[in-house]
Amino acid sequence: MIPRTTLADGFEISRIIKGGWHLAGGHGPIDPAAALRDMAAFVEAGITTFDCANIYTGVEQLIGDFRRQYPDHAKRTQVFTKFVPDLQDLPIVDRQYVETVIDRSLARLGVEQLDAVQFHWWDYHVPRYVETALELQRLQKAGKIARLGLTNFSTPKLLEMRSAGVRIASHQLQYSLLDKRAERLMAEYCQSQKIALLCYGTVAGGWLSERWLHQPEPAEPPANRSLVKYKLIIDEFGGWARFQSLLAALHQIAKKHSTDIATVATRAILDRPGVTAAIVGATSTAHLAAHLQIGELHLDDQDRALIAAIPADGPHSDIYTLERDRTGPHGRIMKYNLTNSQ
Repeated sequence: MIPRTTLADGFEISRIIKGGWHLAGGHGPIDPAAALRDMAAFVEAGITTFDCANIYTGVEQLIGDFRRQYPDHAKRTQVFTKFVPDLQDLPIVDRQYVETVIDRSLARLGVEQLDAVQFHWWDYHVPRYVETALELQRLQKAGKIARLGLTNFSTPKLLEMRSAGVRIASHQLQYSLLDKRAERLMAEYCQSQKIALLCYGTVAGGWLSERWLHQPEPAEPPANRSLVKYKLIIDEFGGWARFQSLLAALHQIAKKHSTDIATVATRAILDRPGVTAAIVGATSTAHLAAHLQIGELHLDDQDRALIAAIPADGPHSDIYTLERDRTGPHGRIMKYNLTNSQ
């Protein structure tokens, strides 16, 4: 029931990817034994591709433990991790720094080669990102990394990487019906270059769900950083009233197809040109049945027209531009120095 696809080099993944950020503890305590059982359930259901990062506290180790405890499942699993040097370390990132972090990911995951490493750089004013990507590519040639991707790079910086000879297999970015920044330039370019778009935030941290339909705008701050992050995107989109219009349209479509708002919202992004896969955040299997419906859902022209009829104010900037402004509301909630805190 879960659709599959291949990257340009023939590497097969599930089009629904199990996200790992929610297992880092920021959304409540994690039971490691239950997390491992849940990973097995996702693989058995056909969601065989996992996303994690060196900065997601404990998640690489959890996936490594899963691979050791469920070796047969591990043979069917693909793991995308990230290389994210701390903001404070950017001026000193060199060959040894890169290799040390990559070796740590290899050890945590318990593998001899990483399926994919997605590279993120916090501050373009520290001009070492191209050199760092080339160091990652050196480790790829050495056999420690199978394929190299990016995370949240702007279109001009992606072009800069390509001009420097960095071979890019994938680009992970935020993309939802509330946040269509990818449609400005990035999606078309990546499609033309056979760079897989791996999209997170398709349900906006849970805002795109029945829970918020016909509800007044919350007066209290959201309960966790993920909800804060995506509430800011709702504000950029045009505010609470416009958000309710979108929820109402998605609810109408969901009722028509006997499914839910989150499933429609994710399917709509999977259907966008250039999109390879959607990343679903999950701390448990509570929504696994709904995730399985994504592959079976087929939106028709009437559904797409209903969605398109909801206007949006924004955001209009390039990929991750709002979040890179550390003085603005989107940037102030980020945690920039996690690599060496684990």
